[in-house]
Amino acid sequence: MAKSDLFVGAGKFTGGTISGIFRQTAGEDRWEKITKGLPEPASIQALTVHPSNRDVMFAGTQDGVYRSLDGGSTWARANFPPGLEVWSVTVHPKNPRVIYAGTSPVGVVRSEDGGETWKRLPNVVQPERIKMAFACRVMRIAVVPGPPDELYAGLEVAGAMRSLDGGEHWSDCSADLVALAERPNLKSKIQSDSEAEGMLDAHALAVSDAAPGSVFLAVRMGMFRSDDKGRSWRDMEVGRFSPLTYARDVRVSPHDPRTLYACLSPAARSEDGSLYRTTDLGQSWSRVDHGVKARATMMALALDGADADHVACVSRCGQVFSTRDGGKSWRESLLPDGVKDVYALAAR
Repeated sequence: MAKSDLFVGAGKFTGGTISGIFRQTAGEDRWEKITKGLPEPASIQALTVHPSNRDVMFAGTQDGVYRSLDGGSTWARANFPPGLEVWSVTVHPKNPRVIYAGTSPVGVVRSEDGGETWKRLPNVVQPERIKMAFACRVMRIAVVPGPPDELYAGLEVAGAMRSLDGGEHWSDCSADLVALAERPNLKSKIQSDSEAEGMLDAHALAVSDAAPGSVFLAVRMGMFRSDDKGRSWRDMEVGRFSPLTYARDVRVSPHDPRTLYACLSPAARSEDGSLYRTTDLGQSWSRVDHGVKARATMMALALDGADADHVACVSRCGQVFSTRDGGKSWRESLLPDGVKDVYALAAR
């Protein structure tokens, strides 16, 4: 089996930092900054490898979606609506020509031709409960194949929303998240005047074939699960297994729908982070990044669609940790000095 390359996407949100896409070729230690076809500077908020054609990749940037047809070596801007930052790109699990992008300001944009052209979906409206210093953004989109397709989205900072008709209409799934914020251990506010801020601070969202009707949500206050298509939520109580509960990324294994991975840290900007795994849909969790010492919040994880034993995660400051033996051993690799705002990680 050919070993996969790793790709890291870094944003441009702190003065004097380095942003863009960085590639590490399998078997090498160095990181190559990829610039061909990307805006300069390029702020990268999302990286997605097409599951049925690994030469095709998508990058979410401050200027829409960019696409690569040669495994990330060169990029070109797609025919994407102007004025939108892209924070998530999701390929339909059954129809490889359909791709969704989540944006800031809040929007969902769909391509039906493999990413050549894109159309902003109407009726994507979410109540503004929290006023932050930045515009609300769609951090993750998950698709349950239909017909009609069900779509779920996690928003920073607006909780979750869903569409039960393939994206044509959307409804709020956050009322119960606000209700949960009445619990003393789930109250949190940093920039707003609402202690529900932490529960609405969603970073990632996932669905699994092994749990029909269920949605998994990563927010500032931990991991939460809905078993009724987003109407109500319950705390998965990941704190029973981890001293760190700030949840930044959650993904379902492409090789086992009962297995999920989650990035956990103390806070958005911290000096610690970890990677946890569940093999029973969240009933129990165990740490898998043994021997790893993250110096910053663990921001993203990547699961290799071609190799179940290849897993990687990355801290905000550019430490990449990877295993090629299912977690028995880990390797640390540092991105170039000056990379400080890492948001995305991909393996191909």
